[in-house]
Amino acid sequence: MIELDENRYGKSHIRLMKVTRAPDGNDLREWTVQVLLTGDFAATHCDGDNSKILPTDTMKNTVYSVARKSPESSMEEYAKELIDFLLSRNQQVSTASVAIEATTWKRLMVDGKPHPTSFMRGSSERQTTTVTRAQAGSFDIHSGFKNLVVIKTADSAFEGYIQDELTTLKPTSDRLFCTALTAEWRYTSTALDFDATRAYLREAMLRTFAEHKSKSVQQTLYAMGRSALERIVEVDQIDLIMPNKHCLLADLSRFGQDNPNQIFVPTDEPSGHIEARVRRKS
Repeated sequence: MIELDENRYGKSHIRLMKVTRAPDGNDLREWTVQVLLTGDFAATHCDGDNSKILPTDTMKNTVYSVARKSPESSMEEYAKELIDFLLSRNQQVSTASVAIEATTWKRLMVDGKPHPTSFMRGSSERQTTTVTRAQAGSFDIHSGFKNLVVIKTADSAFEGYIQDELTTLKPTSDRLFCTALTAEWRYTSTALDFDATRAYLREAMLRTFAEHKSKSVQQTLYAMGRSALERIVEVDQIDLIMPNKHCLLADLSRFGQDNPNQIFVPTDEPSGHIEARVRRKS
């Protein structure tokens, strides 16, 4: 016996740029949106009956229409509005999920001042959120960021690890520590200033990264997650991924030169991969 199991469908990579205009300057936001619906769609899979299918092109248009009417600036609040709109008009949908990634834009500095209407592309960091709600259910909100590249040039060591006949890595008490941080946390409240909370949580983790005397990537990862949870009570867990983007000390001895931890070769591949979840005890 063969039957259809879990399934969902939607629209991905919907590009949305919104300018909010004001007399003293404009705000600019660029989002990439994904909409996924779960529900009573067996007939279209098994029989080719599309009577309960909302076209994905309609989903794309809905993203733009809701954005035009929405007064919200945070990804989370906009995603909640979009989900409410979709669920209210499609009773065949049991659950709607909206995932958003934000591209960073910063104001241009002109004569030492931020320009009110001109912007420049920021770093490669992408802010993220995934919001889900079932019919008559409550919102589940996971937010975060990815590819936030940071580096420490002091207070980073790696010593005391297993060494066998295949180990060539030398212990060091002074190394460069570079990573592309990805973080995702779960909110326990759906009534927050999400932009302010995100900024505060992000700042707490970056402060810890900068000030922590690191004995390993793992130790610093845990310290960063702990600092986030200690400062934001509305978050109950945080997942962190911190690849170790190696910066290798260049060997200048063949040129008759020393290298007192000044000249390095950055490498992207291969890289160490460290991830963990830090949560409150239940």
